[in-house]
Amino acid sequence: MNKPTVLHIVHVISGLGHGGAETVLFRLLTAPGQTDKHTVISMTDDGVFGARLRDAGITVITLGMPAGRLTGSGLMQMYRLFRQLAPDIVQTWMYHADLVGGVVARLAGVRRVSWGIRNSGANLQKSSRVTRMIAWLCARVSGVVPAAIVACADNAAQRHKAWGYRADRFRVIPNGYDLSRWAPSPEVRLRVRSSWGVALDTPVVGCVARWNPLKDHANLLAAVALSRARYPHIRLVLVGQGMTAENATLMTLIHRHGLQDHVLLLGRRDDVPDVMNALDIHVLSSCAEGFPNVVAEAMATGVANVVTDVGDAARIVGDYGYLAPAQDSAALSQALDQALQDLGTAGMAIRLQKGRERVERFFSLPSMVAAWRSHWHQLAGRKRLVYAINNPAFFLSHRLPLALAARDAGYDVHVATMDGPSVPGFYRWVFSIM
Repeated sequence: MNKPTVLHIVHVISGLGHGGAETVLFRLLTAPGQTDKHTVISMTDDGVFGARLRDAGITVITLGMPAGRLTGSGLMQMYRLFRQLAPDIVQTWMYHADLVGGVVARLAGVRRVSWGIRNSGANLQKSSRVTRMIAWLCARVSGVVPAAIVACADNAAQRHKAWGYRADRFRVIPNGYDLSRWAPSPEVRLRVRSSWGVALDTPVVGCVARWNPLKDHANLLAAVALSRARYPHIRLVLVGQGMTAENATLMTLIHRHGLQDHVLLLGRRDDVPDVMNALDIHVLSSCAEGFPNVVAEAMATGVANVVTDVGDAARIVGDYGYLAPAQDSAALSQALDQALQDLGTAGMAIRLQKGRERVERFFSLPSMVAAWRSHWHQLAGRKRLVYAINNPAFFLSHRLPLALAARDAGYDVHVATMDGPSVPGFYRWVFSIM
């Protein structure tokens, strides 16, 4: 029996801080059953996950470029790394790495570049002008740079196709979760609530999300304030970067709604599974998402989910969550009230059990690992076709339709030809089939 092929995959990401894409990358590369070789290039620094990846045996290389800014030395180092490592696949993560990592990889001679779309694209106008420009550029070169584009959500794939991304390059791979880590634990629930000084019968609502306009904490606080009129003992736990008393804008919102005695600010935490166990309800209040990890994590932990209808949130919860339109605090409050009313009932117990089973069935860690491995190996196995033509004009007039058909059939098409007056037009056509 032939041994399975082991690929060398180089991942390029803008940084390794505490974010959704970074978490999925770490989870993917360190999962049991991972058989390929992986190297991670961070365009900035180690962030949160650099040391953790190294501890798991993954090679991590940092380029030291300032966040949001490119340097000539950083780009040259990236180019040299691609030439030195000669990877089978370059997998990029998010817009900045898609554009920069993808272009540099192609210039270094790597043809099998796979982009990673982690953003839904909704409300992109709330992102920085640089991010909007990079997303626009990615759409323009998506037929030239990547051989494939992986989106984390159906919603994200459809929106990016509408922007002009090459539709035939897309594949959707949902995120996956380790159900041994995200699991209900009465003991943990008791311990964490005791540390907060919160009784077991107090209704606790939580939101795990960094401070970011797309997470729409203003919508969350307005909804909780409305629900507090009917559930006066409600407590709100906010977890994530920026969820501290030092955040003046957040504190202004909390005081505006009179919630200062009802909110617990935890900041960024490394024990989110424990925190999740202490919640009764998790609320996703975002106005834009791709595939929100926290929704599936809450479901796997046996926590009720109230979500805004953004990205693939509704797809994740299925029939087992409480849904509200985005940017509508009254509707979000109504959904929250319904979840609060259902707490402790037999119907809620069934809903929570079915929700965890749904994550196990559709969004498990092994299924995500298998899908990514299948994607990379299919991409690496593409057949290569080389046209050797004396005259580039003859290729354009007689062989171009065949080359285009071969490309559409999945072949990696190359053309070798001599110099001549038709070369400028020839190059234009070559770039159209890359």
